[in-house]
Formats: sequence, C-alpha cells, structure tokens
Amino acid sequence: MVDVIIRKTQGLSGTICAPPSKSYTQRMLIASALATGTSKLSNPLLSEDTEATLRAIKALGAKVVSSENCWIVTGEKPLTNAKQPIDCGESGATFRFMIPIAALAAGSSTLMFRGSLERRPIEPLIESLKKLGGKTHIAQVNNVDAVFVEGGGITGGKTSIPGDISSQFISGLMLACPMAKKKTEIIIETPLESADYVKMTKDVLSKYHIQVDLSEDFESIQIPNNQIYEPCDCKVPGDFSSAAFLLAAAALTNSKVKINNLDYRSVQGDKRILGILKQMGVNGAVCEDSVEIKETGGSLEPLKIDAKNIPDLVPVCAALACYANGTSQIVGARRLRLKESDRLSSLYFELQKMGVDIIMDSNGLTIKGGGVLHGAVVDPHNDHRIAMACSVAALGAQGETTILNAECVRKSYPKFFTHLREIGADIVGGKFDW
Repeated sequence: MVDVIIRKTQGLSGTICAPPSKSYTQRMLIASALATGTSKLSNPLLSEDTEATLRAIKALGAKVVSSENCWIVTGEKPLTNAKQPIDCGESGATFRFMIPIAALAAGSSTLMFRGSLERRPIEPLIESLKKLGGKTHIAQVNNVDAVFVEGGGITGGKTSIPGDISSQFISGLMLACPMAKKKTEIIIETPLESADYVKMTKDVLSKYHIQVDLSEDFESIQIPNNQIYEPCDCKVPGDFSSAAFLLAAAALTNSKVKINNLDYRSVQGDKRILGILKQMGVNGAVCEDSVEIKETGGSLEPLKIDAKNIPDLVPVCAALACYANGTSQIVGARRLRLKESDRLSSLYFELQKMGVDIIMDSNGLTIKGGGVLHGAVVDPHNDHRIAMACSVAALGAQGETTILNAECVRKSYPKFFTHLREIGADIVGGKFDW
C-alpha cells in the first residue's frame, strides 16, 4: 500500500496526452475475441480493469499478442470454456460483460469477482440472461463471489432488464446476443441511465459489422441473430472521464493546460465536462484532437447538474464545487452508492475532512464553495475516482494532503499522479506506471 502527499500548487502548465479510454478498450477487446480472424487494437489502456478483461478473453480461447502500444487479438470461434475460474478482479464491467459472453462457449465457465456483489449487483443480468436460454447462477469459489455459467449458447427471444441499476447489464447482452440462435428483443423496464455507455457499445459493435437497433426512447433493443463479428483495426480514443481530473486541476488552480488525444466527436457522455467547465466560467478551447484550459482570472461559478447519465463525473464535479463562489447541487446520483465504494458517502466524509461544507442526501450532494480548504489524511475507500477527486481538491488546499492507498488509481488511470506532476503539481510519490 502506497501513500501520496499533495501540497497546494499554483500555476500548472504544460501538455499531457489523455489516457486511452478504459470503456472502449474493454468493449473492443471482447468484440475482437468474438471476431473470426485477427483484430488490431492501437493505443489500448493498460490498467487493472483492462488486464481483467484480457484475462477473461484469453481464458475463453482468444489469442493476444502485445507489442508497443498495440494488441493483436485473434478470436476463437466457437469460444472454449474456461478451464480455471476466470479472475475478473474488481472490474464490474469485465464481470458483467463476460457472463453473457461465457454463455456462448460450448462448456461451463466460472467467473470470480473480488468485491461485494451486494455493492455491484448482478442478479438482474442473470435473470435476464435466463430468459434467453443462458443458464447461470451465483456461487462462491474459495469464499470469493462467483457466477457459474453453463455455456452451450444463447437461444435468444424476448427478455427484460431494468435500466436504472447498471447500463453494463445491457451492454453485456448487446455484445453476446448477436450470436444467439434467434432474434433477441430486450425491453428496458425503467428509464435508461448512463445511456451514452450503451451508445458506446453500439458504436464499437458497428466497427465489427454487428447490427443492433436501439429505439429512440431507449425502451427496447432489437438484435438480429446469427451475426458474424468481422475483424477490425481500431484505435482506442482518449478518455474524457479520466482527462476530466486534469482539466479540473487546471481550472481550480487558474492554470493553462492542454490535453491531447481528446476527440470531441467520440461517443463519450463524459465529454460533458467541457460544458460543465464552461458553465462555471472556465475559459477553454476545443480543437480537433485536444482540449485546452486557459487561465480564468476569476472565481468559479457554482454548478447544478443532473448526474443520471454522467455518474463518473460526480467526483470531479464535487472537487470543482469546493472552489466555486456559491452553492452547487449534484442530483440524480443515487447509483453512485453501487460503485467501487459508496461514492456519495466517500465524497461526503473525505471532503469534510478537508473543511468542505457539504451535505449528502439519498440522491446527491450539496456543496457550499468559497471556504478555505486544508490538508487532511484522505482514505479513498479503494476507489480510483475518489482518490483522484480528493487529489485535485488538495491542489488548492492549505498544507499537505495525504492520499492513503493511492495505488487504487491503477484501476483506470495508472499515470494519474505522474501526469499531475508533469504539469507542475507538488506531489511526493505515486508512480504506478506499468
């Protein structure tokens, strides 16, 4: 376990290349594993979560050759069942995506998840998959939560699933059901949240020539059967959800920073961070493949956001709100209680330690900005986004802030502290590069 010390910093400057998107990397890996032939993934993200996805597709027969900044993936058709339990680590996306994928294999597989299934629920996906002919049940392997998947293929047909627990349920079915024996219809029982992640899955599928039809109101999905994944040479785009922390760091320290490898045309809901910063009075410029934050010269305006479709931006928005000239409100965030930590509680307790006037309710946070923050010892609750949010807040706080167990950033952004240091942040420790 590694602790990182962050001191108050002013005048950040420089240019950083945004890390590749974790979400795109995971989806492209799975699609490549299902393709008949060899696919090339350029600029993939190497992190704990993408390592989990790599382990999973290899366990089901895919061949992966790694070279500098590129993965060559040869799909296996049909998929082979995993000879040993698949370790999905603490990657909820890997776990939820791979359960339907494992159902396509000829034999049975077991997938293990390190973490609480009470916090990262899986039952709605299992029930939905059963209606499509996928036989699965929850089990335990050596006191670790696991799901047993019988395999033998997916029949298809009609199923339903809630849309307000995790969009990953829906993406997992979208990845697997094109190979079902019959056409699949998915009815989304409740209003879909994080809809942009479903759009991202559809975007990746289209690159592999897979057809999925989403209704305009996101109430149903039609998936033709017996489709064939075609190999694809893809470049993983930069990740707006990770880059948001660097953009916020520049904004609250009144600095000038440029982030390359960010394409605003990308299907990523978290690019909304640019609109949020603009509403807060931050000067910026969006170019073809980069975003630049310029010195604002004034205080930040308070924000009011509905986080229903951008839950991953809540931690960074909370950090920004600490320095706004007024009271900010974040609503529509109840699903954050089901993330790596209860993120609403984690933000509430850790930002309070730094002197932030913050109120939590069941659906969000109210933060009164303009106060003086001070250094504290922060416990990120093994949650990468809490660690990064508190690190950003620490840049404007008096004294030193210690982030305990800071290695949790390896889940999505291993170079986070390295990148912050490169643009001038006063940081001790935190080199977690692979």
